[in-house]
Amino acid sequence: MYKELTKFKTSGNFSFTTDNNLEEACNATENGSGVFLVYNADTEEKELIMVGSTGTIQNDGTLKSKNGGLYDKIVNGHQFAKTGRKYSWPAQMKLEKIDRLEVYWYETYNAKNKFIPTYVEGLILQKFLDEKGTLPKWNVAF
Repeated sequence: MYKELTKFKTSGNFSFTTDNNLEEACNATENGSGVFLVYNADTEEKELIMVGSTGTIQNDGTLKSKNGGLYDKIVNGHQFAKTGRKYSWPAQMKLEKIDRLEVYWYETYNAKNKFIPTYVEGLILQKFLDEKGTLPKWNVAF
């Protein structure tokens, strides 16, 4: 786990298998903005395979977030050229023979914290890149 994320108290996690419905499994906040980390939980030491974020900060310092917040970004965000992770994650998991994912989410921009979600996403990706020499395998680019 990345120690930079411990300061974000509005957070949570959930497990997801191909037998689950992502809409039901996801417990992320529907009105918060921040980051989420996806791990392949099949390995003894969980493998970080994706980092994502939602929410943008406007010039006047206000937050612009999509309806549905982190929940919507996780469940309905596009990935692997398919509409909605609720469809693309199970397909990709079957393709890669991944039985279980663990998703950790953190609200980074709220009344208590003012950390730009893409900044935190970039920070985690940079640390991963420094350590492994690549981005997590489900992150195409940053």
